[in-house]
Amino acid sequence: MSGKFDHVKIIACDLDGTLLLNGAQKLRPDTCDLIRMLQQRGILFFTASGRPHAILKKLFAPVRDEIGYLCENGCLGFYRGKMIFRELMGKDVAHCLIDRILSRPDTEIFVSGTERGYVCPRNPAFGEWMRDYLDYDVDFVEDLHDIPEEYVKLAIYEKAGIVHDRDYWIEQLGDISAPVVSGSVWMDVTGKGVTKATGLKHVLEYLEISPEDCIAIGDNDNDLEMLQYAGHPVSVTGGKPAVRAAAERTVDLVEDFFREILEEREG
Repeated sequence: MSGKFDHVKIIACDLDGTLLLNGAQKLRPDTCDLIRMLQQRGILFFTASGRPHAILKKLFAPVRDEIGYLCENGCLGFYRGKMIFRELMGKDVAHCLIDRILSRPDTEIFVSGTERGYVCPRNPAFGEWMRDYLDYDVDFVEDLHDIPEEYVKLAIYEKAGIVHDRDYWIEQLGDISAPVVSGSVWMDVTGKGVTKATGLKHVLEYLEISPEDCIAIGDNDNDLEMLQYAGHPVSVTGGKPAVRAAAERTVDLVEDFFREILEEREG
């Protein structure tokens, strides 16, 4: 992509497995400085994650009011303190999915609303891990069929690893939703047809930016459609084979890629 950065107006970048490597829960010390420098040179930064808005704001605290957020695997978008789009999951669909997921032993569910997250843990350690280690804004409820706001997304958690059950969940849930692996132990379940690509489309239309002026960076199944939609798809070296195949280049470290873009802008 050398020489192609002069027209780029926005970067949509995945978090887990892309900016956060090897299970890290904090950004590297220079990440936010590089993001600020990109924005000062006319390139907007959107974090494109399966995580909720609240946790993303905490992670990007030094630039939290300067960047955009494509959250919940494409279900919610925020920019400059304003919600710019949302894709809700109907209550009937959510309840059906919850029943199907809980019919299988050893699974946990994290339910995302627009404002909060909700768990009804089978194992108390799951809820404590979400709240205390991942630092999620999570409420404990007695029944996931009854949360005090609209359903946005479900996330299936399997401690032993989700990859070996990928095809099972797609078969069980794919008729009424869009299940996709989002991490080693997570599968995101959004409304039918909702992906990071649909979220990115909403973002670009709102900002009046062409996909050709967008770089998308990712590593996992839930990033694939986003990379296919963006004009400049980039995978990290450890990305899934399908993601690497969809990318026009791979990078070892996203921050080094940011430096490359900045060097060209300054040149």
